Amino acid sequence: MRIAGYASLWGVADLNGDVVHQGAFADSLIKTGAEGVRMLWQHDGRVVVGRWERLFEDERGLFVEGVIGDWSAEARMARAVCGSGAVDGLSIGYRTAKARKCGRLRVLSAVQLWEVSVVTFPALTGARLRVLT
Repeated sequence: MRIAGYASLWGVADLNGDVVHQGAFADSLIKTGAEGVRMLWQHDGRVVVGRWERLFEDERGLFVEGVIGDWSAEARMARAVCGSGAVDGLSIGYRTAKARKCGRLRVLSAVQLWEVSVVTFPALTGARLRVLT
């Protein structure tokens, strides 16, 4: 099953008060490419449900496209719930490389992206996926 969507949006505060600045993923994506970023289920490092094939920054945010596999019960469940529309959230797992405080917010200008998870409740409410096939 192919999925795509925005895992991060520029200048939008998530529920934790983090705001990602445009270009924050650039160095990380150059170093690892899509193959260095894992597709997890609910940020569980033991549950890889697919692979990301394309990740890039555009004028809106971090766009991701990949394939959810069928090699495990968890991957098949992810396919089923995404295919039905019951789950459509995306969420990033990262290490902060450079950030500054701006009032109650933390503005991230450089991050090392580790994973993009398919999640039920994304911290960034606009981080959503759609099923392509």
